[in-house]
Amino acid sequence: MTKADRDRAQARFDKAAKAVQDAKSGKAERDAAAKAVLDNMAKLKALRLAREAAEPKSVPAAKAAKARSSTKRPDEKPVALSEWLAGQQNGGRRT
Repeated sequence: MTKADRDRAQARFDKAAKAVQDAKSGKAERDAAAKAVLDNMAKLKALRLAREAAEPKSVPAAKAAKARSSTKRPDEKPVALSEWLAGQQNGGRRT
């Protein structure tokens, strides 16, 4: 093996070693960023839970007791189908 061959091989090895080192440092940076995000989320969750514990319990507002199930009035008589259809056509609707 000549000196030129050894130099080329050493250069390739150094280049590959540098790429591996860069990948490891990149992974370490990603891991550190992920840990920082998780720590921040844990801190915010603790603050939220403490704030909710300090607030007095609120009673939910009562819902409307009377729900409208239909628009008919009890004193109205039902309209015959033929009359309803005629009203729909006269009102501009087509069947």
